[in-house]
Amino acid sequence: MTENDKQTEEKIFEAATEVFEEKGMDGARMQDIANHAGINKALLHYYYRTKDHLFNAVFEKLARKLFMKFEPVFKENLTLEEKIRFFYREHITFLQENPRLPVFILNEINRNPARIKKLLKNVDFKKLWALLAEQHKDELKKYNITEKSIPQIMTSIAALSVFPFAARGILEGIFENLGVDFDNYIEERKEFAADFVLKAITR
Repeated sequence: MTENDKQTEEKIFEAATEVFEEKGMDGARMQDIANHAGINKALLHYYYRTKDHLFNAVFEKLARKLFMKFEPVFKENLTLEEKIRFFYREHITFLQENPRLPVFILNEINRNPARIKKLLKNVDFKKLWALLAEQHKDELKKYNITEKSIPQIMTSIAALSVFPFAARGILEGIFENLGVDFDNYIEERKEFAADFVLKAITR
């Protein structure tokens, strides 16, 4: 692939990401993506033969970017509390930069559950839990966190950062009546969510 090919493909990918995030798989058209990328439709089909092919590439990359924000949980040089606080700072900042992403991914997971199962099939969750248990044996015992309870804890942790973005339209309407600025609320949530989780596991 030449440098020009790489640049064109990158331009297509960026345009497709914006169009798919805005309109979803069913609402997006290849002509929309071509127009957004500033190329003709024939050239778009040269790089990506079908909308399904292009969508799969976009969805998998965006989903991986979102799930990668869980990676700090498995770094050895942070305490459990530091990992929780780091996660919320990084994850919420990422969602501030990609506000349409949670709704986009949730919609497509519901539309095509097999797609996310394909992404996760190579993840060894037993191994990840074993690593976490090894790194934080004393802390997990202190907080009574077990392998059985970890799915509840992990989904609760994720929901505290994802839900405000997924429900932004509703929350902004409520907050407007309360005189609360949504952007300020999100900034405060980076610390609030971490404090909330830490209080919940230490009670």
